[in-house]
Amino acid sequence: MKYDLVLLHAPSVYDFRKNALLAGPISDVVPSSPVFEMYPIGLTSIAEYLERFGLRVKIINIANRMLLDEKFDVEKKLKKIKTKAFGIDLHWLPHAHGSIELAKIVKQLHPETPIVFGGLSATYYHEELIQNPFIDFVLRGDSTEKLMLQLMNHIKNGIHQLGGIPNLTWKDGGRPVYNPLSHVPDSLDEFDIPGYRYTVRSVFKYKNFLDPLPYKGWLQYPNTAILTAKGCTQACLICGGSKQSYKDNCNRKVLAKRSPKKLVEDIQFIQRFSRAPIFILHDIRQAGKSYVDEFFERLSKIKLKNELVFELFQYANEEYFEKIAKAVPRYSVELTLESHDEGLRRFNGKFNCTNDKMIKTLQYALKHNASKIDIFFMVGIPGQNCESTLKNVDFCEQIHLACNQDPRLSYFVAPLAPFLDPASPAFENPDKYGYKKFCNTIEDHREAITQPSWKYMLSFETDKMTRDDIVNSTYESARNLNAFKLKYGLVDKKTHDEVNEKIAKSLEYVEEIDRIMALSPEEKEMELARLRKEMDEVNRYSICGKNELKWEVKKNYANFFSLAAVGLELLFEEIYNNAKHSFNSYNRWIASRTKTSRT
Repeated sequence: MKYDLVLLHAPSVYDFRKNALLAGPISDVVPSSPVFEMYPIGLTSIAEYLERFGLRVKIINIANRMLLDEKFDVEKKLKKIKTKAFGIDLHWLPHAHGSIELAKIVKQLHPETPIVFGGLSATYYHEELIQNPFIDFVLRGDSTEKLMLQLMNHIKNGIHQLGGIPNLTWKDGGRPVYNPLSHVPDSLDEFDIPGYRYTVRSVFKYKNFLDPLPYKGWLQYPNTAILTAKGCTQACLICGGSKQSYKDNCNRKVLAKRSPKKLVEDIQFIQRFSRAPIFILHDIRQAGKSYVDEFFERLSKIKLKNELVFELFQYANEEYFEKIAKAVPRYSVELTLESHDEGLRRFNGKFNCTNDKMIKTLQYALKHNASKIDIFFMVGIPGQNCESTLKNVDFCEQIHLACNQDPRLSYFVAPLAPFLDPASPAFENPDKYGYKKFCNTIEDHREAITQPSWKYMLSFETDKMTRDDIVNSTYESARNLNAFKLKYGLVDKKTHDEVNEKIAKSLEYVEEIDRIMALSPEEKEMELARLRKEMDEVNRYSICGKNELKWEVKKNYANFFSLAAVGLELLFEEIYNNAKHSFNSYNRWIASRTKTSRT
């Protein structure tokens, strides 16, 4: 089968199946594994947009295919592909190794086929990436659907004058060219983000349901998400997606919103095939009160079958939860509180309110029937020391008692790892915010992510915590939090003991790897190979129970007839759109011929 564009998602470290790696807790609080196999939602919106114009676009989650099958042959899979171009995402920096290694393999197999990079990290490091002989183009910015269509039209038609494509970094006779970063749309309604219609249709169209799977375990627990906006109104120091970061990296000065009408349409489509929770990405209050009111008004008029999960960035009053409860039959809340310390939160920009107001927020949510509230604390934020990290668990107990020991509250701790976000204020001004950076270039990060322990992956220390402090404080906080959860019946004894055992084993491996790192290269390789299979056991949910982050779902999918109807409907829709596109192209050709003959 021939394609116009094949979009590939790489594992964080390409050869993860061979090399020993103590990833520790760096992915414990996200859906994917330490391989970071979940691809960014932008791949689906690009694919959906291009297919509207008659192009054939295929997504292959290489990372997930490698995870699902130890014998999966990447080169054999890629060698068979016939396409006009490959696209590889470098959105999150932990993919710095895998994405470039995958580009190298693709270029060896298909030397004449152009390779396009994109994503927030690719945008930040575009000048370094374009020097790579395996990378032909970098599309910068946070919204590249239209730009990819323009570039694909150039590639298909053999036109090489690329100066008119905004945001494009390319090579002119080997010399890098940086077109102005001027394409910054202020609305997302034109795009399908995420492109679930594309994803479902592609399974039927390309007869392969494994290639586009978002992450390992998705079939058993098919979480979905909808994107409310690109950009941010918050000024968090450690976030590469903060207001200042988006301005500096993507030239985004205003929030780009997806309208409430489109959000509700997305929800209605998702619940035609899934019954799992739907995450509403970002705090919808960023867009203003009228936006929030319209969203809930529209939600109240549909028959909502899925649980919705709302994010909070700041304090929320009781009125907000009253609106949610009125419009949403079942909902949950997620918030990254980061620290018990009001001063640190104010300094970092997240939940810069008093602890009393924070507790009030949780009480309001519980009062108005939130089914689950996940609260996350972090280790490694600006101004934090070891003592402060341990006090987070004391604050968990304070919250729990103030909320009448409500079992709907869940508590988590995680390190700021493995990397400090490029474009974040802390990355750009480390001395000002108390950081010492070990990684600056893309090559630095590529080297770091391949280290055998997450301690050596860390791209930073702070003026108050060394790498050892961050590692030890993370595990000690997790152990104390685990004891707190057992005390209040938030986990059972079996889960508590399993987590404690993994923490103890992880600390042993940290020490063992420290010893191995001092050996000769040959001895080091032998010793790490010995540890590899053992370490696999503690690389997933090493500091919390494997089911703690999951929502109770009685049914994952809609019925078979609904799924079949969705697939057929989308296929017929594509046939219609392709016919329409061909008809319009024919009319333009006739018009141009007529104009030429008259001339």
